Amino acid sequence: MSGDVTRYKQQAAEFAVDKWIRSGMVVGLGHGSTASWALRRIAAKLQSGELKDILGIAASSTVEQEARSLGIPLTTLDEHPVIDVTIDGADEFDANCNLIKGGGGALLREKIIAQASRAEVIVADYEKYSPVIGTRWPVPIEVTPFGYLTQFSFLESLGGSGQVRMQGDQQYQTDGCNLIIDWRFGPIENPHELSGQIIARPGILEHGMFIDMVTEIIYAGPDGLKHLTSHGIGQER
Repeated sequence: MSGDVTRYKQQAAEFAVDKWIRSGMVVGLGHGSTASWALRRIAAKLQSGELKDILGIAASSTVEQEARSLGIPLTTLDEHPVIDVTIDGADEFDANCNLIKGGGGALLREKIIAQASRAEVIVADYEKYSPVIGTRWPVPIEVTPFGYLTQFSFLESLGGSGQVRMQGDQQYQTDGCNLIIDWRFGPIENPHELSGQIIARPGILEHGMFIDMVTEIIYAGPDGLKHLTSHGIGQER
């Protein structure tokens, strides 16, 4: 990863925290390299006293460990079923605020957190933008281990190809002990229709397309910080 891209990730995440996070909030803590910068910003503001009484809900066991190490107090959705703001990353996004997420394997928990959030704020670098989602990134599909091979013929009927995600010489397992099939559909012109087809299939627990779930996308690049909402695109600075 180039130093410039790392800097863009940091800029977007820190801007999102400064804009959205206030004392007393329940905050969704997203998974991934860009969202990690948001955790560090929140932790620094808690330490300085600029933020107080923050409770975080982590999108993965990895994020839980990082948040605890940074001193961010954690809670659960059982205790706080409504999240004020979630800051999370994306693998790919388009101009309609559709996303592909799940490259880090946390898509199921990320989507549960997103649907429980009053605001879902996505932070990214400019390289994550595509004209249409699916152009550059496969759709992660979380499946039960039982009968997972039967999903391949079904997914092939929808177009594209894919494979079970591996971790070394072992199948990758999610926090819920499920498997992920990374499926390349190519550019997805009708994500609503494809989403409905996938999620109706028994044995498929969730997919990584996030549709109509995003409040704002904040992304950074050589031209500065920009934001994207359902109302269009604007220059921040």
